[in-house]
Amino acid sequence: MAIQDSSTVEIDTSLFITVSGPPGCGATTLCEQLADAIGCPYVSGGEVFRELAEDRDMSLNQLIAKADESDEIDRALDQRLQQIAEKWGMSNKPFILESRLAGWIAGDRADLRLWLDAPEDVRLERIDDRIETEAEMRVREVSEAGRYESYYEIDIDDREFYDLHINTARWSKHAVFTIVRSAIEEYDPEIDEGAFRTPPMDP
Repeated sequence: MAIQDSSTVEIDTSLFITVSGPPGCGATTLCEQLADAIGCPYVSGGEVFRELAEDRDMSLNQLIAKADESDEIDRALDQRLQQIAEKWGMSNKPFILESRLAGWIAGDRADLRLWLDAPEDVRLERIDDRIETEAEMRVREVSEAGRYESYYEIDIDDREFYDLHINTARWSKHAVFTIVRSAIEEYDPEIDEGAFRTPPMDP
């Protein structure tokens, strides 16, 4: 069976979609595929974090270190993402927001909340060509989880309000896209009996 390139697929939807997961989970790849197929913009928390670093004339590692010292950086990032979520949540236009806390930040504005994951060894192999080292990835994950708990009383391991949870190590990139595409295309608001309520978050 021939595999259709996701760049040739079109998805007709007005859903506001959030994509979350740890480093190396495949979120960027999926977001790029979905944005191309839907023809909509997407915002990455990582890109906004880089913008914050540039605004402060700092490297990513310097900004990460500063984020460990106080809540200023995390709150600045989350407030910016929340403003974006509020704007698109009221627009009735398709949009994709990607970050570790995207599902929490968008809250009930989101129509579909996704969590992607993969075993740690798979994720480490995927980030092998990135600037971030294995040790830095592990430190960042632990540090972020602690800050989320401290600032917002968020347990990042609480994923019960996500609509779809996918282990991206089990399927190809195209197959992951196909699974999500099916969920989007089969969504019918008239038979939707209700999403899990997202706990409130106040950056």
